[in-house]
Amino acid sequence: MKALQFNVPAMQGQSLTIQEDILETFYPHLHRHQEAQLMWIVKGRGVLIVEDTLHPFKENDIFFLGANQPHVFKSSSQDGFSNESRSISIFFDPNGKLKFLFSLEEFESLNQFIYNNSCGFKIPEEYFKQISERVLQLKSSDQIDKLMHFFYLLRSLANISRETEPLCAERAEMLDTIHSTNRINIICNYIKENHKHDLSLEEVADYASLTPQAFCRYFKKHCGVTFVTYLNRIRVKEVCNQLTEDHLDSVSFIAYSCGFNSITNFNRVFKQIIGCNPKEYVQQYKQTLYSVI
Repeated sequence: MKALQFNVPAMQGQSLTIQEDILETFYPHLHRHQEAQLMWIVKGRGVLIVEDTLHPFKENDIFFLGANQPHVFKSSSQDGFSNESRSISIFFDPNGKLKFLFSLEEFESLNQFIYNNSCGFKIPEEYFKQISERVLQLKSSDQIDKLMHFFYLLRSLANISRETEPLCAERAEMLDTIHSTNRINIICNYIKENHKHDLSLEEVADYASLTPQAFCRYFKKHCGVTFVTYLNRIRVKEVCNQLTEDHLDSVSFIAYSCGFNSITNFNRVFKQIIGCNPKEYVQQYKQTLYSVI
């Protein structure tokens, strides 16, 4: 399933968006947005899906999500009925109105924090009080005070991030946005749009107007992984999304529909990337979901 490109509502002229949501459930669709996000779960529980990784969440958990990182907070309830879900989020675009400030030498450490944590992380429980208080200060301030509290918050997050683990593995599907050349963007988009077909190296090389050998060197240089590895990660990610969407289709049907032409190869690639087989992945997802109910 392709992540929806979500547009965060923002006040005109504002460099930060502070949003408090009180809903029946959290936004239920896999999505991404150009803004980085700090999200405080004030009330509610469920499973956060980031890329292909599952993270149970509960009241007073706080997560940092990188810009353009695909994710969805899937709500669950204790009694089988919907319960109130409440959150406070801070959104900011590091490449938007704040880009000039982040480019200043004085902000280099914060700029590095954002760059090094594009995979996101969860705030350890022992830092909840510190971060939640900073969020509330930011929420209640305005004008220049808001910006000052924001940078204090970022500095706290930067210090905490040294003790955390990323929410997911390296984001291969984001490599085409990390690298600035239009050519690699176009090539990566072509692969993503056609990954369900029998996509060969020769076909993509021809699309890029390169020989297969030159294309392999070019792609590895700009993306850090081979064409086959990149394609397999996209296909496996799509399989994982469908496996967690309560599809009645068999695993083999899903695998074929996502571009794999051999179940043996699919099982090998899936375990290589995810670390377990598809059945174990579904069981892990259900156990994680039920553990918070």
